Amino acid sequence: MSDRLPGFSTLAVHAGAQPDPTTGARATPIYQTTSFVFNDADHAASLFGLQAFGNIYTRIGNPTNAVLEERVAALEGGTAALAVASGHAAQVVVLQQLLQPGDEFIAARKLYGGSINQFSHAFKSFGWNVVWADPDDIASFERAVTPRTKAIFIESIANPAGSITDIEAISTVARKAGVPLIVDNTLASPYLIRPIDHGADIVVHSLTKFLGGHGNSLGGIIVDAGTFDWSTGGKYPMLSEPRPEYHGIRLQETFGNFAFAIACRVLGLRDLGPALSPFNAFMILTGIETLPLRMQKHCDNAKAVAEFLAGHPAVAAVNYAGLASDKYNQLARKYAPRGAGAVFTFSLKGGYDAGVNLVSKLQLFSHLANVGDTRSLVIHPASTTHSQLDDAAKTKSGAGPDVVRLSIGIEDKEDLIADLEQALSA
Repeated sequence: MSDRLPGFSTLAVHAGAQPDPTTGARATPIYQTTSFVFNDADHAASLFGLQAFGNIYTRIGNPTNAVLEERVAALEGGTAALAVASGHAAQVVVLQQLLQPGDEFIAARKLYGGSINQFSHAFKSFGWNVVWADPDDIASFERAVTPRTKAIFIESIANPAGSITDIEAISTVARKAGVPLIVDNTLASPYLIRPIDHGADIVVHSLTKFLGGHGNSLGGIIVDAGTFDWSTGGKYPMLSEPRPEYHGIRLQETFGNFAFAIACRVLGLRDLGPALSPFNAFMILTGIETLPLRMQKHCDNAKAVAEFLAGHPAVAAVNYAGLASDKYNQLARKYAPRGAGAVFTFSLKGGYDAGVNLVSKLQLFSHLANVGDTRSLVIHPASTTHSQLDDAAKTKSGAGPDVVRLSIGIEDKEDLIADLEQALSA
């Protein structure tokens, strides 16, 4: 191509990929192998010493996964990326590079229920401590900063409520505190929001959701924005101090604006081991090729369904940032002008029991714990994904007892509305 920067849809199809040099295969092959042959002893030594790039072992890297990593980095506007086994694995690998035992990170209270559980309980065994802040109160992030704070974590579009987070405002807090801003961009995808453009230093995804898009493959990814100086103040020794396992290399000094992605690979993925299967990488790559088409359809359908629910007598409230009446509508217009996403919640006048009953009456919507599928999905968070929380915490996270979460697919919107109508009437 010329020097023209390719558009989003072109990148979704082509970024990172070339015809296979051996066979001429146009689709990226599945390199279903555990390990790779070295040219000679010197070549092997240079790979293990981080003096050359190449393939060693699929737990550390794989050519199929590499195409996926380059493609998502291009779509997000980052310098490099690392694919891992799941979104949860991405969060563990990211924070392992940043936190030592006793350190803290600040997290927005409105998060996926699994992340709340991971942060509140699982991470305690590593000595990592979460401090919660309210994404609707930016000052709460400032108040939460202490000398032990090493990162701030938010979702661009919060799960399950579908609320829009003011990324730029929280980025300002992170800059003032001298810590990186991590943004989970799963619900938006880079088609709707590119957090790096708004001040994020690290972006994570559950590839399982909209990027893969077909509900058939687990995966996660970490994108390095290349914007943070990891040598500042000695806060991040994993990146700034000599690494004894690599003959004293300082990753920040050696790898510059993609040092964080390298650290996640050679210090996180190598030792913790949450490798992504090359087959799953292939499936997710195939999904990404249609991401722009799917996301627009998801958003158009979601807005139509939200408008229907907003006018239904059995519905107490609809929380969808794409509605002009929604309190997050102005943030949606700023950050996600193409659409406010496809995941949102609504409250039923009948409370907890009405939510459970509605789920059982739906026929076209699938009742399961996932979002971002081509199919429309439904769940009652208070009895499932957020059931480990008490009622006060459920409400604070947007998953109160009367709340139902929808993930709107790409079916005909008229059929989705008809299914909701019959279930609400019943």
